Amino acid sequence: KVIYPARHIEVQILGDSYGNIVHLGERDCSLQRNNQKVLEESPSVAIGKTLRHEIGSAAVRAAKAVNYENAGTIEFLLDEKTGQFYFMEMNTRIQVEHPVTEWVTGIDLIKEQIRIADGRELSYRQEDVQLTGHAIECRINAENFAKNFRPCPGTITDMYLPGGKGVRIDSAIYSGYTVPPYYDNMLAKLIVYAKNRAEAIMKMRSALGEVIIEGIDTNVDYQYEILNHPDYQAGEFDIEFIADKEQELLEGVTE
Repeated sequence: KVIYPARHIEVQILGDSYGNIVHLGERDCSLQRNNQKVLEESPSVAIGKTLRHEIGSAAVRAAKAVNYENAGTIEFLLDEKTGQFYFMEMNTRIQVEHPVTEWVTGIDLIKEQIRIADGRELSYRQEDVQLTGHAIECRINAENFAKNFRPCPGTITDMYLPGGKGVRIDSAIYSGYTVPPYYDNMLAKLIVYAKNRAEAIMKMRSALGEVIIEGIDTNVDYQYEILNHPDYQAGEFDIEFIADKEQELLEGVTE
């Protein structure tokens, strides 16, 4: 069955060795290029309270069926027009985009993983989990968008990464660091949090404007164009958004 257009919606879950499993809401990971996630956010503008309960409950049932123990993510394709969702896969690990869930729930997923591994019971029940505010994550990659997003290894000659309230950086790069050609080209994750989606978009645009990474090419300007696109700002996008708008986005970067 072909689901088109579709949203890529994933549900974060936690399960302990006592059979307790909770979900921590959803992340919208529809903005992808060649099936690689580019930008993620939580909560999804396509998910209301009722659908959040339905898709979260489905994720919990799936995890309970296999006695799952750990942090994990159950991924779905969502037909936004009908509200029907379809199982894709489960990632039995922490994920790159986990910080957006941490911010909107206030739950430290890594801490909970360690507690689970130590044999402790979950410290949260489902009714304790509340989503507050909005979080967005941009993946900062070493790539040249003008050359078909070719990876760009090399040495970082100078850099500055933003900070402040509601801004988080997950990275290990530094001025003088040499980006090798052998691995994934992601350099950093830039995550912002605000009281609503509109403010989160503005905060991310501001934070991206402060990023300085010299010596290599990055996708910072490309991310800015995505955030600046009126369809993205209106929440009108699906997994084909970047493919459909790629030329428009590239033209915005090079102007």
